Amino acid sequence: MTDTMTPEIAMETGAPAADSQIAAAKEAPKEKEIKRQIVSFQFFKVMPEWRRLPAEERAAHKQALAGVIESWNQADRMLTLTYSTVGTRSECDMMLWRICTTVDDINRMTAEMMTTPMGGYMETAFSYLAMTKRSQYLIGHEHEGQADSRGFLRPGRQKYIFVYPFWKTRAWYLLPKDERQRLMTEHIRVGHLYPRVKLNTTYSFGLDDQEFVVAFETNYPEDFLDLVEQLRGTEISAYTLKDYPIFTCVRMTAQEMLDRVG
Repeated sequence: MTDTMTPEIAMETGAPAADSQIAAAKEAPKEKEIKRQIVSFQFFKVMPEWRRLPAEERAAHKQALAGVIESWNQADRMLTLTYSTVGTRSECDMMLWRICTTVDDINRMTAEMMTTPMGGYMETAFSYLAMTKRSQYLIGHEHEGQADSRGFLRPGRQKYIFVYPFWKTRAWYLLPKDERQRLMTEHIRVGHLYPRVKLNTTYSFGLDDQEFVVAFETNYPEDFLDLVEQLRGTEISAYTLKDYPIFTCVRMTAQEMLDRVG
């Protein structure tokens, strides 16, 4: 914080403020604010009964649900990316990664999905709600693809995404800021060794049970495996409380995602 007072505060405290200063303050352009995004990772399980329906009925169900999902892909309102988890996670069949600016849109879209015929056969297996925020630890260490250094997300076109909720220990938050920065600098250095893996960090404090949700995009699963293994050996790893369940998801269109279900 600086010692400079705005003209309004100066007047309240008795400090002199010229009319020209007040006019200048009113006319000064404001720095463009980056609107923070609401981020949802929702995993669905389709009941076995649905797969026993006639093929024609299932096709109609999938078409109706895909239509709802695609209708919510609206510029400047919501981005929805669709992934299959068939064969990679037993508790769920598919995942929607949604990025928007209001919780209401997540609520409305989910409600609309559940009113479709296929929605009656779907259950939410896992759901993680988060928000974007500029990371204090990436200042001075930014590089291309480091999404949360900008304070907003720009998903890439990678085939795979690896998602998991994340908690740090209470001891982490009690460390001096300089010490946390030192540990994070090592963590960031390791991440830079794997440029083909794009990290998206989102924040859930007060919004959901977890503290963070992290999503790694890549076309090379082997790079992500090696990255996670190497991070286990860093000092900061000792301050991880929980970082599971981990979801391996395959990106595809909404229709393809539903076709994989049955």
